[in-house]
Amino acid sequence: MPIPTRQPPKALVAEKKPVFRVIAQNRSAFHNYAILERHEAGLVLLGTEIKSVREGKVDLSDAYAAAESGELWLLSAHIAPYSKGGIHNHQPRRPRKLLLHRQELIKLTDQAAQRGFTIVPLRVYIKGRVAKVELGLGRGKRQYEKRERIAERDAEREMQRAMRRRV
Repeated sequence: MPIPTRQPPKALVAEKKPVFRVIAQNRSAFHNYAILERHEAGLVLLGTEIKSVREGKVDLSDAYAAAESGELWLLSAHIAPYSKGGIHNHQPRRPRKLLLHRQELIKLTDQAAQRGFTIVPLRVYIKGRVAKVELGLGRGKRQYEKRERIAERDAEREMQRAMRRRV
């Protein structure tokens, strides 16, 4: 008869937090859109795609998400072919399915259907062992809004320089 081993209390056992490594960010999205909401979605990838993502070869600059037949798809995202993929490599700009809970999907697509709203990928990251995409519900900025933001940033930078010179 085996001797039962005593387990330490759960409060004393250190929980492993998932590894969170950002692979790519879409900086132009913050310039071109006012981001109202953020959602995390899983990515359905092929074998060579996930290997390429882990190498950091992702470009989200022109990417967006769109709903088709009750599913959400990531379109125009460029994942470079895997360096050791050979003939089994993937197409760099193929549509990729996004995984969301049904309620999130319905809410997001309803909001995006309104005029002037778009679902934009903000960043791709590895969480634990899987690739995730942070999606943002964005409203397109006008040209004058972009110029105002740049002027505000320049003024803030100038104030910081002046403060450093005084101190």
